Amino acid sequence: MKEKFLMAGPVALHIADSGKGDKCVVLLHGYLESMYVWDDFTPLLTPSVRVITVDIPGHGISQILGEKHTMEQMADVLRDMLDALGIEKCTMVGHSMGGYIALAFCARHKERLDGVVLLSSTPNPDTDAKKENRQREIALVKAGKKEALARVAPEAGFAEQNRRRLKSYIDDLTEQVYITEDEGIVALLGGMMERADQNQMLRECGLRQLFIMGRKDGYIPAEVAEQIVAAHPQAEVAWLDESGHMGFIEQPEACAEALLTFVTGKTSAEENI
Repeated sequence: MKEKFLMAGPVALHIADSGKGDKCVVLLHGYLESMYVWDDFTPLLTPSVRVITVDIPGHGISQILGEKHTMEQMADVLRDMLDALGIEKCTMVGHSMGGYIALAFCARHKERLDGVVLLSSTPNPDTDAKKENRQREIALVKAGKKEALARVAPEAGFAEQNRRRLKSYIDDLTEQVYITEDEGIVALLGGMMERADQNQMLRECGLRQLFIMGRKDGYIPAEVAEQIVAAHPQAEVAWLDESGHMGFIEQPEACAEALLTFVTGKTSAEENI
């Protein structure tokens, strides 16, 4: 993976690009993460496919655009990124918040997609309770109390049984909270709160779709995930039985297998023949 900055329209974007592969996969990280969260996962995908990772504006070291980053704004930045890279089509894989952006991209630029993958994410809008929780997080960040997020958010993403084994990842994600710009956190929280219900769009868009869900996800409990899947019979689904919200770290091989099979139509065993 080669790291670089590029101009996506007027936006300075920090990306990494494997540069090789017939098919292209764009990996979009979640809230309070950066593109480095994918570092141990991307080798499982390359060289079968070309992989692009990106710091979503407001996170990592990409540019902050303003007081609020709507999911539609982020989708348009990604279209400009594809233009700058000369990529006509890709499969967009969105983890959690990244899934919201992938859905907005699907709604606005579906002609640029081979497919869309929601990894521990949902087409549902925020509930009133979730919006209130995001408002509390905004208030904490503005009050200089970001450490409250760092104490809870990273560990809660992992199934309880995996936390000790993956403590180094939790520590890295905790550090990421501290180094994420306050303004970027607030901007993306504001955008997530206002995002649209994408269920009808997803059912009607005609694109290939894959849900990858963790059975032990504390943010999207299994019963809620099952309701989402049931509402989308047009989509394929892969369940990670021993994963929480961070399946690409908790069960990376199984997650990569599901993704590569979806993108290439081949299993990893077939890829290696």
